[in-house]
Amino acid sequence: MDDKKIAFVPFNALDRFMRPDYRLNVIRTTLHELPGLPKNYRAAIDRATKKTVKVPGFRNSEKAPAAVKVIPMANAFEKSPDLVASVISAWVESHQELKLQVYDLLIKRHWEILPIEADRTKLPGFLPYWPKGEEFEVLYQAYTEMYTQADTGMDNVSLMVVWLSGRLPFQEEEAETDETLTDKTAEDDK
Repeated sequence: MDDKKIAFVPFNALDRFMRPDYRLNVIRTTLHELPGLPKNYRAAIDRATKKTVKVPGFRNSEKAPAAVKVIPMANAFEKSPDLVASVISAWVESHQELKLQVYDLLIKRHWEILPIEADRTKLPGFLPYWPKGEEFEVLYQAYTEMYTQADTGMDNVSLMVVWLSGRLPFQEEEAETDETLTDKTAEDDK
């Protein structure tokens, strides 16, 4: 039996790539859109909130009004992979058109990604490998050329790329095969 290992970084590593104002905006937008999303998104956020977010004046943080929860939730964002996964998953669900556009963009650029309907919250985190030459600026440029009528900023496109690809740009490299990853893991284990 082959013993193949792939390294993941936890979902909360995303915090390193987000400006504080943008993180607050994503959380605020997500909490605002939550009532219109399927119940499983709210349940996941409520569970993660109850477990990791402390809102002053509330014994049960999930019962706090959205406006009061935003900052404590942003503070917990850097520490809780479950909170990050549930918030970003709901954010993605509330941006369906952008989701479809970015998915098409990544497929056309030959990224190997999960099917669009896959539940990425079930993954252990993000892959730390990023395709060489695919910086956020390059991807945003390609997005704006492909969707000339789209009216969304680079931050939103970049976050969607990260979530749909399941990757964070910790290491930029050529696409690796499973054998290459196994060889590297075997060398690391020595």
